[in-house]
Order: sequence, then C-alpha cells, then structure tokens
Amino acid sequence: MNKKSEMVDATKALPGRSSSMPVPEHHDVLGSPLTGPFEPNLARAEFALGCFWGAERLFWTIAGVTTTAVGYAGGFTENPTYEEVCSGRTGHTETVLVIFNPEICPYENLLKVFWESHNPTQGMRQGNDTGTQYRSAIFTTTPEQAQQAQQSAQAFQAMLTAASLGTITTEIAPAGKFYYAEPYHQQYLDKNPGGYCGLAGTGVTCAIGNFIPE
Repeated sequence: MNKKSEMVDATKALPGRSSSMPVPEHHDVLGSPLTGPFEPNLARAEFALGCFWGAERLFWTIAGVTTTAVGYAGGFTENPTYEEVCSGRTGHTETVLVIFNPEICPYENLLKVFWESHNPTQGMRQGNDTGTQYRSAIFTTTPEQAQQAQQSAQAFQAMLTAASLGTITTEIAPAGKFYYAEPYHQQYLDKNPGGYCGLAGTGVTCAIGNFIPE
C-alpha cells in the first residue's frame, strides 16, 4: 500500500512549528472575518470531504453560513504547511471550517450537504485524490453535534446500503486544533473560477436537513 494512504504514527509525524500561518483578515466572498473571535450567536463546524477548494465553495453558498476557511485538522503536526500535509507525514486531512448561524442554518443542513457532496466510502482517498489528507471526516465541536453526526451517518449508511454502495469510512471525532491553510488556498475557487474541484457525490439523497442556497 502507498505509505501516503496509511495513517502516520504520532511518534513519526513531522514536528511542525510554533508560528501559525498568517491569513487574510476577511473572507473574499462573504466579507466576514476569517478568524475569530466570532459572534456568540454563531456556531462552528468542521468537515473534510476531499480537496478543500471545492468543498469550501460548497459551504459558503449556504444561507446562514457567515464564514468559511480551509485548513488542516485531525492530525499531529503543529502549524503544518500544505507540502507537509501532502507528504502524508502529518496525519491531517484537508478540512473546511464553517461558521454558521444555527437559527438560520441548523447543523443537520450542513450534514446533509456533507454526505451528499462526496463519496464517504472511499477510505484514504476521494475520487482520484489519494492520501490520508483526503479522507472523509466530521470534527464535532459539541456533544450535540457528535450525536447528530453519528445519527446522520447511520441514516445515510442505510440509504447507501439500499443503493448497493459501500460502507461509510468517515471519521467522526471531537474537533482538535484547526490550522489555517496558506492564504492562496483561502476561497481558492473564487480567485480561480476554473480551478480544480474534485467533488462528486454518490447520487444518494440524505433524508435530513434542508439545503437552501443563498
């Protein structure tokens, strides 16, 4: 097996660095702050569903989402670079941070978009993108999110099974540290409208939430 498709041991992960990645102050599309602190009425979610360029664009179109950013999460290396993440030696997966107003966009709406927009049965890859940095993941920020994520996974698995598709491999775990990616990755497909977007769902509908674009 390709070593980049095997999760690195924490003792063998790259050490990283103490300095964080400088990022722009504001979202290129939404005009909102890219980093916190965020307003107290807003909630935080983190999703990994393959290449983060297309995934971020998907989430910033949703009514009630106030900020999105791309970064790295779920691994061991402190403040990693893109090149380090691509090496397979950090344990991180490409992740989208979503800041949202739950009164306008309930968390289950985001889960519906997550499940329907990629193939969560592919393990350490997504489509032609292979490696631990492309694995599917939901990093939850509250016990309520964890419960909803698990319940949605069970519901979507039943639908995948009925469609003769595979078993969900999505990692569902409490969120740890989210490391912002380099500035050129932020809102990449707004800066490069014809850029690569590897998103491809299974065609199976997830019967939760109600995705309403802005």
